[in-house]
Amino acid sequence: MSRQMRVAIVDDEQDMRQSISQWLALSGFSTETYCDGQEALAAIGADFPGVVITDIRMPNMDGMALLKRLVALDSSIPVIMITGHGDVPIAVEAMRIGAFDFLEKPFDPEKMMELAERAVKKRSLALEARALRSELADGRTIMRRLVGASDVMQRLREDILDIGQADGHVLIDGETGTGKTLVAHALHAVGPRAGRRLVSVSCAGLSDNVLATRLFGPSEDGVGKPLVEEARGGTLVLEDIESLSEPMQGRLLGWLNDLGSPPETRVIAVCNTHAADQTIEDALRPDLYFRLAAHKITLPPLRMRGEDILAVFTTYLDQFAEEYGCAVPEVSMPDAAQLLQAPWPGNVRQLVNIAERAVLHSRREEGALMSLIMADNEAANEAMTTEGKPLKEHVEAFERMLIDNTMRRHKGSITAVMEELRLPRRTLNEKMAKYGLVRSDYV
Repeated sequence: MSRQMRVAIVDDEQDMRQSISQWLALSGFSTETYCDGQEALAAIGADFPGVVITDIRMPNMDGMALLKRLVALDSSIPVIMITGHGDVPIAVEAMRIGAFDFLEKPFDPEKMMELAERAVKKRSLALEARALRSELADGRTIMRRLVGASDVMQRLREDILDIGQADGHVLIDGETGTGKTLVAHALHAVGPRAGRRLVSVSCAGLSDNVLATRLFGPSEDGVGKPLVEEARGGTLVLEDIESLSEPMQGRLLGWLNDLGSPPETRVIAVCNTHAADQTIEDALRPDLYFRLAAHKITLPPLRMRGEDILAVFTTYLDQFAEEYGCAVPEVSMPDAAQLLQAPWPGNVRQLVNIAERAVLHSRREEGALMSLIMADNEAANEAMTTEGKPLKEHVEAFERMLIDNTMRRHKGSITAVMEELRLPRRTLNEKMAKYGLVRSDYV
């Protein structure tokens, strides 16, 4: 992925520009060259998908002036400075201002390519985090990550944006399959540590000695950093936090107390399960719980998300149909009612599994969706009777899903949707307004 990003080379010497461009192009980088800073700035915007390599000493606008303009434009654009003999103090000042690194002439082409690799990787992470933050803020283009328009999902997206910017540790709780790990990654991606390391480890299934060595070191062979060092300055995700023994809880607490305030490394603790008669507060010693739960997010179970169930299901139907190269299976009104009524003990993970099986079965023209739903729940009768809803709610949920799917399939063509659903324009407009569907989302 990094090699698809662009490298802008800025130097007033044509031979130097061409040499650097050729070296990087041979290694698979996409390069573009500019003779001075003004020319480069005219082509580089705030969302420039790449990095900048610039000489320091140039006429008109020198490298330092260009660096300052780029930092003001977008501080996450990595800028590599090329320095001549005696320019090291200037390069150090450039690093203080925000340069990614510097190379002193004459430099080794391999060293330049190594720096370019690191820089484009950093830029790629920053742009991915920016895109994710935009999706989270919008909520309409996040179909592949945090799908749903229910009140609980809108609040979850707002919580991720707010808590992502904070410094305190986070505790994420919720039933299995609700997307806790996804939320942990989203918190990292939208926060100030987005360009730094995110390190994840499960606390379950490991002895205290093995887990302590992985977390705090030293490793038996002396190779590799302990995970707390790898995550330094970034985010450490501790999955299955409820599995920690008392001694390990104490050791983790001691390390957390040494991090300072605000903490150098942010910890996101994920609780994946605990005893039915316990809360996460019961599973952890109080001082550790309150240290980790500076912020707390409890993910809603799928059965509490209403029409989101159909949105999630049809999203993954589309995804798997594209993956397996077949038509998207139709969801009938009885299918939709069954989807809304099922208890979903496995939550989103279970729903995604059924979506994949439904696509595979439809490709072979086998089985019905309702039978898959019933078979996947431990008790079919429970699936039929769980918290029944009025017929009107089922009809509206099905109608919204049908219009949404048709709009996506026709890429927002109102005429095509009217013809397929046999609806007058006014009726279609009224129903789209009622269900919060906006044509521009599909174009």
